[in-house]
Amino acid sequence: MKVAALDPFAGYKNAIDDELEDAVAVLDAFHVVKLGTAAVDEVRRRVQQTTLGHRGRKGDPLYGIQTILRAGRENLTEKQHARLQAAFTHREEHVEVEVAWHCAQQLRDAYRQADLTAGRVTATTVVDTFHTCPIPEIARLGRTLRRWRDAFLAYFTTGRANNGGTEAINGIIELHRRLARGFRNRDNYRLRMLLAAGGLTP
Repeated sequence: MKVAALDPFAGYKNAIDDELEDAVAVLDAFHVVKLGTAAVDEVRRRVQQTTLGHRGRKGDPLYGIQTILRAGRENLTEKQHARLQAAFTHREEHVEVEVAWHCAQQLRDAYRQADLTAGRVTATTVVDTFHTCPIPEIARLGRTLRRWRDAFLAYFTTGRANNGGTEAINGIIELHRRLARGFRNRDNYRLRMLLAAGGLTP
């Protein structure tokens, strides 16, 4: 089976359909989770602005948990869980942030399942329900996942196909490209990147 992992960008999907029509398109897990995290942050900022009339500041309950909201709940300490709960219950309007966070965690849970079948069940629930959420940012995320349904669920039938390796190499290249402040000679640039990424052998 040929597999092509991609970001949720229509241009990539069109290219795969045109040039790799036999390949199974798989939505990359990292980018899906990133979409969920971004939706939570959008809800937090909107509720912050609506309730207090300004962007987050030091001392604001929602501003104080912005970093914690981006983490997986399995990685949180008891103190961090308590901080989340305190912020969620600080005002009635904060329930939107709490619901959005739980939705994002459910999305993460699909990928964390040890059994792929169980993961697909959770992912199917996500794609079938998020678009009905009364929170607009989560509903928009749900509509996105519905548009990419086949590619989203294909992760669980392709042995967890993902773009992890490619993204890691790209990250190394970007870092060293900035450090090098650019190369005019293509061969020197290529050698520098191979050296940085561990691609040179004796």
